[in-house]
This record gives sequence, C-alpha cells and structure tokens, in this order.
Amino acid sequence: MALSTSDQFNHLSVLDNFDAISAFDFVPDVIWIFDLDRHGFWWGNERALEFWGLPTVQDLIDKDLSADTEGARKRTEQTFYKAAAQGVTVDPWTTYPNGKPKTLLMRHKAVLLGPEKHRGIIAFISEQVDLGEQPEHLIFSEAIRYTSVAVTSFDMSGTPMFENPAAAELYGFVDAQNNDASVFVCRFHDVKEGLELLEQGRQHQDGQSEHLMVTSKGVRRHVVDLRTSRHPLTGDYLLLVSEYDVTELHNALEQAEKAKVRLDKLAHYDALTGLPSLRLCRDRMTQVIAQAQREGSSAAIMFVDLDGFKAVNDSFGHDAGDQVLVESGKRLVHQVRAVDTVGRIGGDEFIILMSGIKSAKDAEVVASKIIAVMNEPFSIADMNGKEQEACIGVSVGISLLEEGELNKNAEVLLREADHAMYKVKRSGKRGYRFAS
Repeated sequence: MALSTSDQFNHLSVLDNFDAISAFDFVPDVIWIFDLDRHGFWWGNERALEFWGLPTVQDLIDKDLSADTEGARKRTEQTFYKAAAQGVTVDPWTTYPNGKPKTLLMRHKAVLLGPEKHRGIIAFISEQVDLGEQPEHLIFSEAIRYTSVAVTSFDMSGTPMFENPAAAELYGFVDAQNNDASVFVCRFHDVKEGLELLEQGRQHQDGQSEHLMVTSKGVRRHVVDLRTSRHPLTGDYLLLVSEYDVTELHNALEQAEKAKVRLDKLAHYDALTGLPSLRLCRDRMTQVIAQAQREGSSAAIMFVDLDGFKAVNDSFGHDAGDQVLVESGKRLVHQVRAVDTVGRIGGDEFIILMSGIKSAKDAEVVASKIIAVMNEPFSIADMNGKEQEACIGVSVGISLLEEGELNKNAEVLLREADHAMYKVKRSGKRGYRFAS
C-alpha cells in the first residue's frame, strides 16, 4: 500500500491521468511531475523534455534514476511532506541534465498520482540560481541536506525554522509556521532536560550533551550539539541543533561492561556452586592473615574433601555429582559465620577460612558440625530422572594461625591443611585432623 493513502493526504489533488495536466504544455516554465513511491518521473511538459534532452514523455518516465543517493531520495520525500503541509515550497535544487550540474530555484506542490494515489510532487522551474563568486555556500547547503546527522534550526523561543531530511525522518516534518516552541522540548524523553537545554541556548551557552530522544525509531540515545548562530538575512539569533545517534555505541559499551563483570565473576567464583574460587580464596586468606597478625587474634583454614564422591558419579552420572557438589556448598556455608568464607577450589575439594577465632576449639566445633551434616543423605535425580539418595562423607584438614604467629603465609597454611586432610583420608576418612 502506498504511503499516500494515509488520511493526512486526503486534502491533496489527485491526478488520474495526463489529460488533467495537458494545459501545462502551454506554460513557458519547465514543469515535471515526480512519483515518489516509484521513484521516477510521472510526466513532463515540452520544456521539461528540452531540459533533460529527451524526445518523448515516455523516455522521461523510463529515465534510469537508480544512481540517486539515499540522501537525495530522503530530501525528495521531505519536500513532499513539506509541500503537503504548506501548499507550495520554494528551494534551490541541483539537477544533472546530461550529467552536468545545474542549480535551479524550484517550486513544489504535493499531489496524489493515478488510481494507486502514489505520492507525487509537481516541480515548477522558472529561474536558475546565480551562485556568484561563492559556490561554497551551495556546497555547504547541500551537505546539510544530505548528511545523516539530524540538523534542526530553532529561533530563540524554540520554534523550528528549518530541519534537514535526516531530522524530518526522525521526528516527522515540522511546519515552520506552527509557532509551537514545545517542539524543541517534546523531542526529549525527559522534558526537564529539554527545558534546561533550551534555556542554555537562550543564554548563548554552546555545548554538547547526551540525552534520550523520542524519535520515529523509538527512544534513542543522542549526543545533542547545541550552537548559537545568526539568521543570514535578519541577523536574529538562532539555535542550531545537531544530533548524533550513539545508541548502538552505548549499548555496545554497556554489553562490554556486563561481559567484563561476567568474566570477573568467572575468574573469582566457581561457575557451578557460585562459591569463591581458589583465586579469590587466596586473596581472602592474605586478608585473614593480615587481620589476625594486626589484631593479635587467631585464624583457621580448613581443607575439605568429599569422601565417596567418585561413586556418586559412577552410579548416578555426572549431573547427579553436580547436584551433590551444589548441595555440599550450601551445607558448608550454613555451618560457618557470615564473616567466614567457603570456597570451592576444584573437583570435590572445598576450603573454609575462619578469622577472629579464640582458640583451636572454635575450629574443632565447626569441623564436627561439618562432618555431621555431610554424613546426612543427599537427595538427587539419577540419569533417568528418578529420585535417589546418595551418601558421602568428608575429610577435613585444619591449619591454625596462632595468636602472634608471624611466620606463616597463605601458601604455608593451605599446604598444612591439605597435608592434614590427606592424613585423615589415609586413616579411614570421615573425620578431621589438625596440622602438626
């Protein structure tokens, strides 16, 4: 369905066929009609055929316009909407008959074409623009019209004076005669930000800031560049607003930050149980030792190894083994204080860091509670999804940092706890032992 079927164009004249415009052949101006929805010429008078160097109207209709840029297409579309709102537009255009540029002052009127009611514009050309000695002005004007950056000019009250096709595409064509200053503010997702920026412009304070803007593409994040300029004819102050869409860049940076957080978590926490990894446990051991030596208190490191874990994997599958590891982590956490650390350092091995204990008895109490709770059956699902019970135990090695002891570091304490744990393993398992 052509866009011209919208109710907003019901007021436009409909040209059903060439008979309705035959009188244009007797007008001395160059006149042609352009079909936006087909992006091609619909008709042209004798003067138009001479202008383009073509023998017939059909040759004009068949003229290949595939080389037209996207910017040129958007400008043509903006001209249609502007003419539909204002009745007639007058703008300088550069055309390329026989491949050579020719700058013309064009009047455009919006119409609907044929039974399909395609969007169309009638172009009336009566004079060529004199570029004088400063063609760079036209180059600048063309650059503004065809850039992908949205550019809008407002008077100091916030009433829109001009917008290029990129801005028109984002916000819809704005009739410069509507005298509605709220147009400036309503483009901002946060109206307060729009009011503040408008006031900043009124104070002639140029600047660049980032805002969420309400556009035809939804709410987008734009860098808004505000500059104060002068009207070239009246000398009145104007606000020139350029907008750069940085939504994708912002989203990419946000995703990169989230990925960084995820990687950091993977580096410091065990992916299965969510417990601190060996790397984080080493850091915390250093902190626990430093605190104990600074405060003259005691600390303990427990090395916990599951007994019978391999049998769970062999009998019920690795998924069941993972269930046991997760539940083991939870049980261990519940037996210690909030200030203590339970970590998984690999396989079926866990570590517990206890700071600020009064004596070896405190560690012994915790070790006994751990052995008791880990002896309780685990409810798991086997490879067939059937609920089963698995029974394991734990061997616990304990290394103490006595009050005032200064010659032990994290590596020494961890090694002592590991050796003590293996002595428990060799002596029958399911128990605890202090490093000697």
